[in-house]
Amino acid sequence: MANPVGAFIWYELMTTDPEGAAAFYGPIVGWTIAAHSGPETGQETGQETGMDYRMIGRSDGGFAGGVLKLTDEMRQGGARPLWIGYLYVTSVDEAVAAIVADGGKEMMAAMDIEVGRIAMVTDPQGVPYYVMTPKPPAHAPDASSDVYDRYAEQRVAWNELMSPDLDAAKAFYARHHHFAFNEVMPMGPMGDYCFIDHGGETIGAVMQKSDEMPCGLWNFYIRVPEIHAATAKVTELGGQVLNGPMEVPGGDWIVNGMDPQGAMFSLVAAKSSGGA
Repeated sequence: MANPVGAFIWYELMTTDPEGAAAFYGPIVGWTIAAHSGPETGQETGQETGMDYRMIGRSDGGFAGGVLKLTDEMRQGGARPLWIGYLYVTSVDEAVAAIVADGGKEMMAAMDIEVGRIAMVTDPQGVPYYVMTPKPPAHAPDASSDVYDRYAEQRVAWNELMSPDLDAAKAFYARHHHFAFNEVMPMGPMGDYCFIDHGGETIGAVMQKSDEMPCGLWNFYIRVPEIHAATAKVTELGGQVLNGPMEVPGGDWIVNGMDPQGAMFSLVAAKSSGGA
């Protein structure tokens, strides 16, 4: 695979209501979420287990990620609506063993699916994510994932970890996923915003979670054409605006929100289309 080890190669929305998610994110981001789980999508990651797993389609014909419907059993086990990322590893089994030995937990045992091998883990601070060793198509052995892109619309443009222990999280992801932290932006009482350098590219940041947040999580920023129109749609379609819109260093505008099912998400748009 052409992506570097440690790259974000897939994103997944875990939700209680895939149809509601489609009705919400479609008008805001421009995505089309499949009406049902099925082989016609051509890139399944859940059907082998009987899960309700639907693909998120972009307007350019590519995929932005997937939607997993949470079952009652999953919810009874503590699963909740959230966005979760997949990090590329060369061996899922070795990665899980190392993560568990370092204080993380295995939440879903390693399993083979049509497009590779995956497992769900948490970091030592309890933040969940997947590790994945993808299996590229036979006709394109050097294929790469394009679900993350800093500037393209309908893709995740920024990966932000809000951790209960900033220093420990930085050390953990550096050890296991090749993250480096070479630049820091002080944010006053909120602490430091530590940018993630991965393979020479800044792909996100790690920060200390606020006391008001019940637990740490990965927060993903989805790029949209215009921040104010998108923000209006969030409330119109039953979501909540938690913060913003606000301008951030570099000129982008952001908003943090929660979808109608309770999953936190964020949006980002260029300054030229998001003026005050």
